[in-house]
Amino acid sequence: MKRRDGRKTKRFLWIVIPVAAFALLLCVSLIYLESYYHADDDAIAAFSADRTVMERALAGGETVFDPGGAKVGFIFYPGGKVDENAYAPLMRTISSKGVLCVLCKMPFRLAVFDTHAADDVREALPEIEHWYIGGHSLGGAVASIEVNAHPDAYEGMVLLASFSNDDLSDESIRVLSIYGSEDRVLDREAFEQAKAKLPSDVTERIIAGGCHAGFGMYGAQDGDGTPAITSGEQIRVTADMIADWIGNVDADTP
Repeated sequence: MKRRDGRKTKRFLWIVIPVAAFALLLCVSLIYLESYYHADDDAIAAFSADRTVMERALAGGETVFDPGGAKVGFIFYPGGKVDENAYAPLMRTISSKGVLCVLCKMPFRLAVFDTHAADDVREALPEIEHWYIGGHSLGGAVASIEVNAHPDAYEGMVLLASFSNDDLSDESIRVLSIYGSEDRVLDREAFEQAKAKLPSDVTERIIAGGCHAGFGMYGAQDGDGTPAITSGEQIRVTADMIADWIGNVDADTP
């Protein structure tokens, strides 16, 4: 009887332990995925762009910032584990300069779960003749994967505190790379090494006093440096840099 009971116990443990381990892993994963940087709604509400733009949602949940009559579009992938709404001020400000901007909403706030979200955006907005794409941090790295898959679909890529994941050195696409002088989250060694993956037409800009989190409005980020400028200032500088680089600045915009 004891031997039979021992076998039953072993069989029970062989079933229960893997199930318990899987359940624990699932719980930990869900906690991780639901832990993210929230948009600072008060800061966003207090921020004002230079001009009011129309906002609407696409079927996939993306937000379109439309200045009206734009032929140039900019698709943006948010940073990892960051509420996409934190980037609304940046999108709104760029759009106020004549560029239609599309802010993508990513599953679990991780662009790696919807690498080619931009494909549906381009299909939904056939009136746009010239497309640019970019992203912040992880979002920029994932945007490079989309560019590598569809190099002819884009005229330029914008990397905010980010670097290319894929090798684009043989592509003719333009690249704008921007980061803050006080950024302590960006892996500088990986950033420098990844430059070999970029095409020849690269423009690099450093925002004096800017930090990693300053491209959005979601508060301080763990491990980041201390900024010498506000997020609002960093966003406005960034928007000017992007719009000037794209070359679609509205001359009437102050």
